[in-house]
Amino acid sequence: MASAPDRVRLDKWLWAARFFRTRQLAAEAINGGKVHLNGLRTKPGKEVKVGSRLRIHKGPLEWDIEILVLSSQRRPAIEARTFYAESETSLLRRQQLTEEIRAQKALEPHPIRRKLNKKDRRMIHRFTGKG
Repeated sequence: MASAPDRVRLDKWLWAARFFRTRQLAAEAINGGKVHLNGLRTKPGKEVKVGSRLRIHKGPLEWDIEILVLSSQRRPAIEARTFYAESETSLLRRQQLTEEIRAQKALEPHPIRRKLNKKDRRMIHRFTGKG
């Protein structure tokens, strides 16, 4: 079995830990200032090590994490969660924000987000009496 690396590129680690679907998206977030390594802006090629601290912004959500495991391979989500430890305040803040967003969405009417198909149009015509 191969030994774990002692350093990994930041964009590769974010992808492996499943914060981003692709390394390209991770690199764009890093270049856009959405990821801070040890409190500073950084570059995608910067090497991270165990104990490094990251602050990650994705939309309205924010994570404050410490890297526990280095991996350059993408793993299942359950395993990827063991790659880092999130601070308690970060977790509580994120959960509270998620609940607020859910409550706000529950109050909004649900617009039709897709093009009507033939069946939908027929149902509308039956309901309105135009068909």
